[in-house]
Amino acid sequence: MKRLITTCLLFVLVAFLVVACGGSSGGSGSGGTVTVHTSGPNFAQASVSLSKGDSLTIVDDDSMTHTIANGSWSNGVPQPITEPGAPTVNVNLDANNSQATVGPFNTAGTFHLYCSIHPDMNLTVTVS
Repeated sequence: MKRLITTCLLFVLVAFLVVACGGSSGGSGSGGTVTVHTSGPNFAQASVSLSKGDSLTIVDDDSMTHTIANGSWSNGVPQPITEPGAPTVNVNLDANNSQATVGPFNTAGTFHLYCSIHPDMNLTVTVS
């Protein structure tokens, strides 16, 4: 009887460990979503960190229209760019609570997004 109970407990423990280690909604490659908001002619934050496999949701909280693309502003000049490993981004956000999800970002690295309408509206996306 003790052997049966011990075997059952061992089986439950192994099953628990397999489930616990088997990927959940927060780990690398999980396919989670990170949200960034606009704030007038800027992003609410200048940078965001993602895990590989995550997507990025951009929420337009203000009354301005935004066109988000790959690249950045440099000294008041838009610099569109194609970065290896970055998903292609070409998103139009209408004013007041519109949103779009881009990604997934499947490659580790640092990527750049910008609003082609608003000078110096840059977002750095770091994927690890």
